[in-house]
Amino acid sequence: MTINTGTAVAAAAVPRAGPQDETSDTALVLPLVALGAAGVLTGYGCLRRARRARARTAPAGGPAPPSYGPAPRAGLDRQARDRLVAADDCVRTSREELAFAAAEFDAEAVEPYARAVRQAETELAAAFALRRRYDHGVPADPAARRQALAGMVGRCEEAGRLLDAVADGFDELRGLDRGADALGAALEPVEARFRELAARTPTTQARLAALAARYAPTATEHTAGHVEQAKDRLVFAALRLNQGRQASDSGRVSAAVAHLRAAEGAVAQAAVFLDGVDRLAAVLDEAAALVPAALTGAEAERAGAADRLPDVPPGEVRARLLHADAVLASVRGELAPGPGDAATGRPYEPVDLLRRIVRAAAPLALGRTGVLSAAALLTARCATDAAAGFVTTHRGAVGAAPRTLLAEARRLLASPAPADHLRADELAREALAAAEQAVRAHGNPYAEADTRVSGTAGAVLGGILLPVGLPTGVPPAFGGPATRTRRTASAA
Repeated sequence: MTINTGTAVAAAAVPRAGPQDETSDTALVLPLVALGAAGVLTGYGCLRRARRARARTAPAGGPAPPSYGPAPRAGLDRQARDRLVAADDCVRTSREELAFAAAEFDAEAVEPYARAVRQAETELAAAFALRRRYDHGVPADPAARRQALAGMVGRCEEAGRLLDAVADGFDELRGLDRGADALGAALEPVEARFRELAARTPTTQARLAALAARYAPTATEHTAGHVEQAKDRLVFAALRLNQGRQASDSGRVSAAVAHLRAAEGAVAQAAVFLDGVDRLAAVLDEAAALVPAALTGAEAERAGAADRLPDVPPGEVRARLLHADAVLASVRGELAPGPGDAATGRPYEPVDLLRRIVRAAAPLALGRTGVLSAAALLTARCATDAAAGFVTTHRGAVGAAPRTLLAEARRLLASPAPADHLRADELAREALAAAEQAVRAHGNPYAEADTRVSGTAGAVLGGILLPVGLPTGVPPAFGGPATRTRRTASAA
């Protein structure tokens, strides 16, 4: 099942601000529903087919409950993991809604709320760092480990408190409950962003096809289905934007606000999918240009390696050199043209080649040659971006373990040390594998909801809607867990 990329999302374009009659809305929704169903099936089918068989890291549970109630002593570890997921979701949602507010108001008006998000991110990063150490057995003393768990919970609570403290002010700034004028002003930047992304989808799909033709299939496997899933989010956004306009025109303010926030979340995630493809295209081109220089740099590292490793036993030095020689010869063999191939050689995966070169040179004192440091940073950034995008767009099914790995990868990526970049690359790939495993285990328990409103299954999987038993779900908003719990309860 495929989608006509030339017209699919363009057909879903939302009209500019203004009243709509019921006939035009019906004409828009019917093709969108069919398109959305195709997008879901195609996107998730591509996602399953694209993943290579490899070892996976077992993930921790699914989405966490938003409340911060007391937990029994025996459940403190589970509580800490749940709080990490809940706080991370709140930070992500708050950051996304803040971006739409920044498009509507000046920087000075949104700065207090941007500052709260940054502070919450700092607390959350500290909580993830505690979790990472805890998972590695640090501290070892049972009493100290309980204190570490309590520290994680405390950090998450502080992150949530920082967001909850400014949530009412942020709502006042946006003024979405003031009626049609405020809602119309809020809808305009979302609709503009929607139109921009809808216009980008054919170009991005063509770019992805060009990458698939130029490079090995493994080079683009993590973006397989991205365009289809972006279309699915855009179909969902178009429906919600139309419903938001209708609800606003009829004076149903609460319903209009809910539709607006759901549309904002869907548009934000559509951008993540499309940006992921465009970013990968740039990285692959950069990596391909860097491979020859990295090979030369690795050979320079090899030269005189024995003199630079006086404390390493001669047998170990010889083993490292032999390994480096074998890897570099293998890489050169993959770059060389085969019988009947063009001068550019057979399709290959440049990021993977860089990764292999850097790792082969690492035991020979990585860091002397600047090109290898640049290659290590590039591969780490590529892996981290892929993991971050997947967690963002599938956070309804991703637990604490993949998020903890991703947080540590991000921390190491910010380090200037090439050795830290090697480790960041490794952890980011582990995070992606664990997140994919979680999504496969989660499945699609919301398929029935998706038949009622196109795109709902993807919206729930992406955390755009909270599955609280309502046919249309409840969209989260700026704020911490207390704000989320209050709004969910009022919607139910």
